[in-house]
Amino acid sequence: MAQITLVRHGQANSASTDEQGYDKLSPLGHEQAAWLGDHMRATHQVFDSVYCGTLRRHVETAHGMKAQGFAPVIKDARLNELAYFDLSKAYAAMSGTAIPTTSEEFAKHMPRLLNAWKEDRLNGVPESFACFEDRVNAALDDIAARSDRALVVTSGGLIGMVTRQVLGLDIEGYAHMCLAIMNTSTHRITRIGNSLALTQFNNIAHLEETGRHHAQTHI
Repeated sequence: MAQITLVRHGQANSASTDEQGYDKLSPLGHEQAAWLGDHMRATHQVFDSVYCGTLRRHVETAHGMKAQGFAPVIKDARLNELAYFDLSKAYAAMSGTAIPTTSEEFAKHMPRLLNAWKEDRLNGVPESFACFEDRVNAALDDIAARSDRALVVTSGGLIGMVTRQVLGLDIEGYAHMCLAIMNTSTHRITRIGNSLALTQFNNIAHLEETGRHHAQTHI
């Protein structure tokens, strides 16, 4: 059975308000990545292939994990994140709703934003919801066809989309999944017959050790 282990990148520059500024790991993000890589080696996890998106935070996370020690890292732009800041600005222009600044506001904002995106009500966004969904599905299908045990370093919105596709979630369910996904958490998709099943979600065993609880971050 093919298995794909998805990793959300380490904590990025969460103080930024644009895509480019956000796209680099914080000092804590680098630590999280190193701890995850060490944990995977200590628990004898083996991968036939390693993939990551082309965003800086993906590449830095894979490098910090020393993921190239499992297999050469293949960069695939189809594994890049949805453009959250661009989508939020388009949603603000359409609805007059300010971009959220607190976790409570963000939890209310996310499903409304995703729903507007899915319904093609946002102008000037770099990618439609349908195109994002299609590229995620195509990337995962290709990876599952090529490898028995693949490691994929990517982002929370993409991992959330994978869970939406596998579990048949509606937009609210998709938003809740995205909000729950922690930095450097791992998620496993297993092909059983002709279908993919979610067999692990939001595992942060490497951050459960004494002295690391402060590193259990969402943003």
